[in-house]
Amino acid sequence: MTKPTTLITGATRGIGRATALALAASGHHILATGRTQGALEELDDAITITGGTCTLIPFDLRERDQINQLALIIHERYGHLDGLFGNAGVLGEITPASQVTPKTWDEVMAVNLTANVDLVRAMDPLLREAPAGRAVFVSSGVATSRRPYWAAYAASKAGLEAFIQCYAREVDSGSLRVNLLDPGAVATKMRAKAMPGENPDTLPQPDDIAPLVVEMLSPSYTKSAEIIRYRDWAAS
Repeated sequence: MTKPTTLITGATRGIGRATALALAASGHHILATGRTQGALEELDDAITITGGTCTLIPFDLRERDQINQLALIIHERYGHLDGLFGNAGVLGEITPASQVTPKTWDEVMAVNLTANVDLVRAMDPLLREAPAGRAVFVSSGVATSRRPYWAAYAASKAGLEAFIQCYAREVDSGSLRVNLLDPGAVATKMRAKAMPGENPDTLPQPDDIAPLVVEMLSPSYTKSAEIIRYRDWAAS
């Protein structure tokens, strides 16, 4: 039986890494993207030890042509894509909105929003070819809370939510299901950068979030065009 193939962006740490390990353990072949070759190799070792399989894809999501090239490779090798986890993200700088620099704005928008737009465009035909394509993109509560000093990050996630929900409603009549995940505060390096005084032991860990992502990427998951919040799922 052929393994389902799932592409994960930002797979080398945090929620992306935890999800890659969990999906590999459940029988998925992982297409893992990341910017650091060494971190990708460490992930591959961890997956291989558990009997899983992984293809390493080192690239920077800001290199837009690489996403199109990746879609062609997936088409030639697999013919379709069973799952897409748009997890990669950058925080930028926590700063007053009036002081957001062009460099910060461009980077945050490129990774958090534009790269996911490019992924949708490039991977949509492959997801539709799958028996039960599933796509999940990571958002944040600040997309709606409009938290002070988080303007660039909040704007990128608000834009992502709008774009992905429009897309999800366009494909809702077929077998493809598309949703957003709001993990809430999680003990990741990004969270530590944003909240350096916070005790990470008081927060959910990436391993806590991974089972929800696995569920959302499974063929049996029928919700679409929704924002799934980890805290609600954990409490149910």
